Amino acid sequence: MKFFNWKIQLSIALIGLSLVFYLLNYLVFRDVGYMSRLFLGQLGFLPISVLLVTIILNQLLGQRAKAAKLAKLNMVIGAFFSEVGMTLLRTLSAWDRHLPDFQPQVAHLSHWTAPDFVRFSNGLSEDNFHILLKGGDLETLRDFLTQKRDFFMRLLENPNLLEHDSFSNLLLAVFHLTEELAHRTDLSRLTAADREHLAGDVKRVYLLLIKEWLAYMSHLQSRYPYLFSLALRTNPFDPFATPEIK
Repeated sequence: MKFFNWKIQLSIALIGLSLVFYLLNYLVFRDVGYMSRLFLGQLGFLPISVLLVTIILNQLLGQRAKAAKLAKLNMVIGAFFSEVGMTLLRTLSAWDRHLPDFQPQVAHLSHWTAPDFVRFSNGLSEDNFHILLKGGDLETLRDFLTQKRDFFMRLLENPNLLEHDSFSNLLLAVFHLTEELAHRTDLSRLTAADREHLAGDVKRVYLLLIKEWLAYMSHLQSRYPYLFSLALRTNPFDPFATPEIK
């Protein structure tokens, strides 16, 4: 209510100031015809002014603010991959029976362009992967994810992430998988249906994780070549990747 009262007061003050200037113009020049032409001319320019200010200028400023916010969000995404994402990619890819078909396509990304990353990511679906869980796999994953639960909670508390739908979906999928695993009393004695259900949760995380990793790699390539160089040398899908430069 106070905000609207302030806006009303400002509007009245601005209108009053405009009337004062028009009155002053009349008292000095006594030319009502000129004032009328001037008023109509300014009134005719008003729609163009609205177009320039509220649509074009605001859109440009909005895009600039969005780009700045996205750059900050990518710092958060980078922290996620350093803390959790890369380990998850290596772990889940080892359970993918279709990895031999998928791996060669993303083992070498140095010559990809931004459209290449987008096109390849958009073409991915859960049909590209087949998660096969074996004994002991889920216990290790559960222990790793539960250790990172506080980290996930801090990320979910970041309000800026609400504007990054794909990364928010990834976090929610990871958090859901963590909760599913944590609520199982004995992961070594799962029914076939329950194991299949968990495999579906793992596949969802795996797909979203790969898509977000590709988007992050594209960002690094265009904005931070030195970080992209390290990311290439630690590519979880490159069996010959090594952080040491040879």
